[in-house]
Amino acid sequence: MKRLILLSAVTALASPAFAQEEDDFDPSTVRIADLIECKADVPTYNGVAFWMNSDEAPEHPLGMTKVESGNPFLSQYKLGAPIEVFGYKTQTVVFTNSGPMAVLDTPDAAAVAKALEVEPAYATETKFMGERIISETEESEGDFKWKTKVSLNVSNVDSHPGKTLAGCSYRIDME
Repeated sequence: MKRLILLSAVTALASPAFAQEEDDFDPSTVRIADLIECKADVPTYNGVAFWMNSDEAPEHPLGMTKVESGNPFLSQYKLGAPIEVFGYKTQTVVFTNSGPMAVLDTPDAAAVAKALEVEPAYATETKFMGERIISETEESEGDFKWKTKVSLNVSNVDSHPGKTLAGCSYRIDME
């Protein structure tokens, strides 16, 4: 998982879409709630992800302590203090390969999705996955082309029974 986040960050940092100068960017000032609620841009998220996986990050980056997730595709962290996201309080976040998600103490992912205007991509009585695209752009410079996509995602996973995951995906795909 760490390698996936790092690879995504390196790709973004190497691309022209990373508009911030390294000296101007202080990832420790970014609020985790803003990342979860899609209030940040892709370069900001990738800057934070790169920093969290670097030797420069403190032991508890952004006030988070890494804990076991029970899922090889999720890096889980306990927050130093609860945050409020999407009208829910949580003290647990997970990182997928493309962004952070809050672990909400509600089993009804479909209800959370409906409240957030997230369309289901897959929905059964026991499994839910949905997405709402926040922004999507295509850019190019010379021979390089890339697509930037920010989407709000809601799902549930077997490793977190009785919980709903809700958060943002920040992606830059190079062509």
